Amino acid sequence: MIEEKNVNVIQNLILENREKLNISGVLDVLSFDDQLILLETQLGLLTVKGEKLRVNKLNLDSEEVIVDGLIQSLSYSNNELGKKNSNFLSKIFK
Repeated sequence: MIEEKNVNVIQNLILENREKLNISGVLDVLSFDDQLILLETQLGLLTVKGEKLRVNKLNLDSEEVIVDGLIQSLSYSNNELGKKNSNFLSKIFK
């Protein structure tokens, strides 16, 4: 269920052939390597997992990110950065 505060937020994820991912509504890139990218978005934390991942385009002014590589999974977390009591990376790698 989408939280009430996010009702007017529109976020697009466009995945092309599991090799190119266009994401709108990105507030920050928290971490990235060739297997995992962690993004803060308007709808929560978004984790992109795959192989040979690369942030091809990053424009935080327009809140847009393009990721290239073999995308294997996308997952959202409802955790908000300011309200967490523990390290967010420890929750991702459980």
